[in-house]
Amino acid sequence: MRDIPSRYNPQEFEKSIYSKWEKEGLFHTIPSDSKKPFTITIPPPNVTGILHMGHALNNTIQDILIRWKRMQGFASLWVPGTDHAGIATQNVVEKKIAKQGKKRDDFGREKFIDEVWKWREEYGSTIIQQLKRLGSSCDWERTRFTMDAGLSEAVLEAFISLYKRGLIYRGNYIINWCPRCHTALSDEEAPHVDTEGKLYYIRYPFKDTQKAQGIVVATTRPETMLGDVAVAVNPKDKRYKKFIGEKLVLPIVGREITIIEDDFVDKKFGTGAVKVTPAHDPNDFAMGKRHGLEGVLVMNSDATMNENAGRYKGMDRFEARAGILKELDEQGLLVKTEAHAHAVGHCYRCHTAIEPYLSLQWFVKMKPLAEPAIEAVKRGDIKFTPKRWTKVYLNWMENIRDWCISRQIWWGHRLPVYYCNACGEVIVSKTKPERCPECGSTNIRQDEDVLDTWFSSWLWPFSVLGWPEKTKDLEYFYPTDTLVTAPEILFFWVARMIMAGIEFTGKAPFKDVYLHGTVRDLTGKKMSKSLGNIIDPIEIIDEFGTDALRYSMIAITATGQDVFLSKEKFEIGRNFANKIWNASRFVLMNIKGFKAEPCGEIASDASLADKWILSKLNSAIEAVTGSLEKHKFNEAEAVIYDFFWHDFCDWYVEMVKPVLMDNSRSETKERKSVERILLHVLENSLKLLHPFMPFVTEAVWQNIMERKSIMSEAWPVSDKKTIKKGIEKEMETIKSIIVSTRNIRSDMNIPHTVKFSVFIKPLKKGKGNILEPGRDYIKNLARLGDLVIDDDLKKPEACATAVLEDYNLFIPLKGIIDIGAEKDRLGKKIAELEKQLRFTDVRLKDEKFITRAPEKIVEQEKEKSSKLKEQIKRTKETIKSLD
Repeated sequence: MRDIPSRYNPQEFEKSIYSKWEKEGLFHTIPSDSKKPFTITIPPPNVTGILHMGHALNNTIQDILIRWKRMQGFASLWVPGTDHAGIATQNVVEKKIAKQGKKRDDFGREKFIDEVWKWREEYGSTIIQQLKRLGSSCDWERTRFTMDAGLSEAVLEAFISLYKRGLIYRGNYIINWCPRCHTALSDEEAPHVDTEGKLYYIRYPFKDTQKAQGIVVATTRPETMLGDVAVAVNPKDKRYKKFIGEKLVLPIVGREITIIEDDFVDKKFGTGAVKVTPAHDPNDFAMGKRHGLEGVLVMNSDATMNENAGRYKGMDRFEARAGILKELDEQGLLVKTEAHAHAVGHCYRCHTAIEPYLSLQWFVKMKPLAEPAIEAVKRGDIKFTPKRWTKVYLNWMENIRDWCISRQIWWGHRLPVYYCNACGEVIVSKTKPERCPECGSTNIRQDEDVLDTWFSSWLWPFSVLGWPEKTKDLEYFYPTDTLVTAPEILFFWVARMIMAGIEFTGKAPFKDVYLHGTVRDLTGKKMSKSLGNIIDPIEIIDEFGTDALRYSMIAITATGQDVFLSKEKFEIGRNFANKIWNASRFVLMNIKGFKAEPCGEIASDASLADKWILSKLNSAIEAVTGSLEKHKFNEAEAVIYDFFWHDFCDWYVEMVKPVLMDNSRSETKERKSVERILLHVLENSLKLLHPFMPFVTEAVWQNIMERKSIMSEAWPVSDKKTIKKGIEKEMETIKSIIVSTRNIRSDMNIPHTVKFSVFIKPLKKGKGNILEPGRDYIKNLARLGDLVIDDDLKKPEACATAVLEDYNLFIPLKGIIDIGAEKDRLGKKIAELEKQLRFTDVRLKDEKFITRAPEKIVEQEKEKSSKLKEQIKRTKETIKSLD
């Protein structure tokens, strides 16, 4: 008998187990003629990243899929890697050198980039090591980085290809500008936040003071009025018809501007007259194009006012706003101010309010790329889970806008664009040309901008496999199979990858997209450092173990729904890991051999328990596999949990204990059959559990015998011949008799040492025969002295009763308990329960309690009330049965 530790301590096993997996190369995969591929590419975490619960959920799901498919015999490849995260990483390094009293300009571009690379070498692998602690079975030999040589080559190839097709262009357009990060942002990088602002009504006087006092316009951003070039009204607005073409004088600046008509103007907004500022508003920019109006830029890139702002030059935009409003008020031109709720774009990295800003940038034309990506989803080439995200994807794609891809930072892929300083020629090339192809000059400079981080990320599924080279990996593993990610990057990344995959490879990059929910605290708030509600996954692993973290997160996460998390939830997984260890230890210590054999055909004389557990096992195999195929991970976990804990441990093991504990049966056929089935069920249970709880299953597996990893074992296949629904129903009846008897013992306060008789009357002829194979199980597990099954049975006096579907169960109580004393005890119990119920119900009727108490506490009180009512009902029924 193997010496198996009495308790499972994750810290004693996890590190050595993972190290062994890595040393044996079990995560590494190569193309194979004998296997089908199954590929996942990890959503590359930022190189600045530290593992959070969102990563834990995301990577646990991916690892479940990879381990499952690996056991099913697929060449399962999970490609890991990290993203260079341009803005985020540059910000981190800038903060680091700021502590030394320096700025990036003090280093210069090349030396600053060297500093970033040094930082990446020192800290960039942190999240990789944390993913290993999570048990992630990535092919670490293939780890990629979006700035490595291969992926940088892919970026250059993609840019030049799109440029040659006329899908990349440069122009002066209004973009989202972050004054803090000093860079352009795409629309997706500038999410709108609902803000309580103000709407300012300002009078613009007519040049001809004889006509009227002027036109009143409404604006939320008075600081930009210094760049106004017109006032616009709707041509259908009768209020302003006679003023179209008239001249106004722009307050403070004194510039003459014209009243123009444009259908875009909303007659119901403000006064129906709007200021036109083409350099500071995307709608005004478009209007300016339609009317041939040049924009006037009044801000610098840091959101301070520039020379076009006159005396406000050098002021911060909000400081200038206050000064301008004060001056307008003094001049009698600030008519009124109203509260106004509106959505303001903010930088997704530093959360600064962005500034719509006229700037020369590079863009990708998205509509030609979106059209085939829309059709791919409509055809069903790509499926979203949950399905509701299909509509969201299509709606965004059908209304897609061009993508601003240039960023005014230093860390990232520099644009492969060169300019001839002699003739102005624009040259797009992977390497710096020696001479200008137009004039022959050698005076050539490269564009200063870098590409948006997402420009390398959208190539990820195929660039990590070698594209643009035609590698064996690309041919075999691409397209990939499943993408697991979060909805918040559906547009940032998922949609763009679909477009890029089709554009550059002619194939959609994956077949399935699984979008999991957001991790929140119990109050529903998203976990964030600023709210102080973060739960650190590494701390949870240290305290509860990796399997507890993985199992618990999946168990409480319905498909695509948000996760409501608290530290206490991880006790679920820890308790289950301990149960697996303890049950496995009991089995292994009570069987004579460690060699598992297939159960094969079930002998006709096999016990009811044997037939039942094999039927339930194969039903579980079928259900778990089916749930995984549908990406219903929590349902798969629930099935194997219920089977292992309840069917196997609570029932089957208890049913066969008399055989295991009886030394006189040690060499019997019955004993050997029980041992064989115990080990068979245990092994298959461990295999089903392995994708969810890899460490404890491996630890147990290695205790069965010295052999290859459980990772290398075949995934169980359901033997449908052994699934006997009739047998399962028979056993449910036997279990219900045992449970009913145990409940009566508990309700009547009968000690476990007291054995009594149970009388069962079948309600239909022939039903008694069904119970005969389970007679011993009932007697042993219910601790009975005798069991009588009689079709003609009459109800005994002073007995406890249980009514089952096809049977009445009676337990005579004379001589077992003092009936009078028991009635008194139960009466007192009812009084105490009713007292507790009154207190609980008073709380639940208190509106202050319902509205102010945490939702968890309210739910606990409701559950308590329900349980008390059920206890009172059962106790009253027990008293009645004693009459």
